Amino acid sequence: MTGKTKAPPTTTDGGIPVASEEHSLTVGPNGPIVLHDHYLLEQMANFNRERIPERQPHAKGSGAFGHFEVTKDVSKYTKAKVFQKGTKTDVLMRFSTVAGERGSPDTWRDPRGFSVKMYTEDGNFDMVGNNTPIFFIRDPIKFQNFIRSQKRRADNGLRDHDMQWDFWTLSPESAHQVTYLMGDRGIPKTWREMNGYSSHTYMLVNAEGEKFWVKFHFHTDQGDGNAHYTQAEADKMAGQDGDVHRRDLFDNIAKGNHPSWTLKWQIMPFEDAKTYRYNPFDLTKTWPHADYPLIEVGKLTLNRNPTDFHTEIEQAAFEPNNMVPGIGLSPDKMLLARGFSYADAHRHRLGVNYKQIPVNAPQAPVHSYSKDGAGRTVNAVDPVYAPNSYGGPAADPSLTDDAGQWHSDGDMVRQAYTLREDDDDVSQPGILIREVMDDAQRKRLVENIVGHLCDGVSEKVLVRAFDYWRAIDQKTGDKVEKGVRDKLGGKSKAPGMASAESIKQAMNAK
Repeated sequence: MTGKTKAPPTTTDGGIPVASEEHSLTVGPNGPIVLHDHYLLEQMANFNRERIPERQPHAKGSGAFGHFEVTKDVSKYTKAKVFQKGTKTDVLMRFSTVAGERGSPDTWRDPRGFSVKMYTEDGNFDMVGNNTPIFFIRDPIKFQNFIRSQKRRADNGLRDHDMQWDFWTLSPESAHQVTYLMGDRGIPKTWREMNGYSSHTYMLVNAEGEKFWVKFHFHTDQGDGNAHYTQAEADKMAGQDGDVHRRDLFDNIAKGNHPSWTLKWQIMPFEDAKTYRYNPFDLTKTWPHADYPLIEVGKLTLNRNPTDFHTEIEQAAFEPNNMVPGIGLSPDKMLLARGFSYADAHRHRLGVNYKQIPVNAPQAPVHSYSKDGAGRTVNAVDPVYAPNSYGGPAADPSLTDDAGQWHSDGDMVRQAYTLREDDDDVSQPGILIREVMDDAQRKRLVENIVGHLCDGVSEKVLVRAFDYWRAIDQKTGDKVEKGVRDKLGGKSKAPGMASAESIKQAMNAK
């Protein structure tokens, strides 16, 4: 067409010009296809291999790029360069559901992943968080079974509410997160309008070597963080647009409506953790803001969409072991396990050299002794071993006592955390219901629970679920049982099941 730039020629992946995109090479126009049509074979072979394994949890999601800028002086807590006032750092964020597969609807009732990768001058810092400040379990040995209980049955390949409630009611530490899940945060309206949390406790170290414990809170600047779909709205939307959250983020950024979040920290002095009334490393607990108020740190803004979803989002690899000087892990058992499991999942899904994929590559220089392996694109340079006497990179002994170091001793045991003064599994979700939720939120909570329980949950698990909620809040439990019994036609309680009092005693056990 006149005035149009001529399109570049199609080539093979080897750069060789292609004669036709419409016709295979055949013996005559009606004859068989020949084996030496290399472009046809390349196209078919590549197509057969386009899909990589999906993430085990957090398979369905999307993300965008932007920057994080520090607006307040928090240098008394950390020497991390990324958190020095005025520093501006490129970021990648990914939002997701937990249990849904890659093609599942965005509006299933589920926690939402909230992952942040900061490309700092000291290497990548990754925070793998959620839209809730806590999680279902506190010990990683239960994680695999928890995820299996939320996914699909072995026999019919269907998700199963009986399986979910069976696990939850047998795992009383889940009560806090299940209360969030069955409330409004279980189905956010958009990713832009939800908060994000580290959930885990991290360590900070300042220039003087002082150590602090910290929780990250990303508060949305698009409202109050409570925008949500009702269950009916979510069910309807799943049929209308299963990608509504992905579409909303992409379209708003494309229009110039750049979403942002204000990062706030809760800081706990290092010594406080030894005697605080809750175990500060228990992932099922929050730190009350009255004890450790939020302090502002900076602002995260998303302003650029991906140009190739597979390359920049599907291959993005977030991992809690990506720590930079001034930030470290904590004795949180779940966080310590994730320090291994996430990186191992990426090696399986993307290959051992996944950090050389551009979206995962740090902007900081890399001087590593890693070499070879499938998919490697960065040349190894001799010497390829350490120690050596030929000028290869050398470790910095001054980092030995950096963040992530704390005193610990004792015999090797398989035991739960030592309980603190206020440690139990029901008081915090009870406070969430009675003191944080308003009447309308409590009503929706009960309706959501009732609807969920009436969808295929067996009688023996139903009875445990009623007792589970009575242990958290008596009125809520009573309303849940009444709602379920009314909806199911007044079935009687199955014999031989645990009473509410016995469940509560178990959940409150010290």
